Amino acid sequence: MTATLPDFVIAAFVTFCRVGGCFMVMPGLSSARVPLQIRLFVAVAATFALLINMSDEVIPHTRQKPAGLVLLVISETLIGGLIGLMARFYVLALQFTASSISMMIGFNGGMGHAIEESEPQATLASLISFSALLVLFVLNFHHEIIKAIVLSYRLAPLDAFYNPQSGLVDLTDTLSEAFMVMLRLGSPFLAYSLLVNLAIGFINKLTPQIPVYFISLPFVIAGGMILLYLGAPVLLSLFADGFVSVTVGR
Repeated sequence: MTATLPDFVIAAFVTFCRVGGCFMVMPGLSSARVPLQIRLFVAVAATFALLINMSDEVIPHTRQKPAGLVLLVISETLIGGLIGLMARFYVLALQFTASSISMMIGFNGGMGHAIEESEPQATLASLISFSALLVLFVLNFHHEIIKAIVLSYRLAPLDAFYNPQSGLVDLTDTLSEAFMVMLRLGSPFLAYSLLVNLAIGFINKLTPQIPVYFISLPFVIAGGMILLYLGAPVLLSLFADGFVSVTVGR
């Protein structure tokens, strides 16, 4: 059957639901720093780019009754949101690790502007989060998310409604693997914090007349910054290596 103009319009809207649902929560584009118009235009451009190549797969499933189209729109939005959430959980795990690193080296006194959210965040955590997002976009990892949307039409076709159990399993697996990756990234700073604070505690017991903690704080921060300077390239490299396998590689 030949596709008509209403078929193309409905197919474009259905495709936009999956693409827009992903872009609405994916890291980077969902940031409060990105204007709403930019996010909308990027989602529309990606929608038409996908629809041109996948119109034969989408249009036949849009010829349904209104009730079926409503369920299709809900399903497509949930599937797209699931893809974006898996990537966002991975970046949120890094933000949590960055805040922990800032606290462990004693550099969490001053609060700065967060990159993703509007709430204040530790200055060092903002720096690490911004560097990680920059690495993801420079290395074109956002293309991997678009690739995951295309491949999702095979794993979650239009004729199958969104499976909540499968979605929760994917999110749980993402959180579990992201936790292991972030534990590797933050383990040097955790070991540094334990050793330094244990040594300071022993010294404080030996010389209770001297406020060792306040004297040693600048040295603790300096040591943590040197450790971060030496380990930042490896940290960002391991973060980028695990992005595809943890989020969109499943």
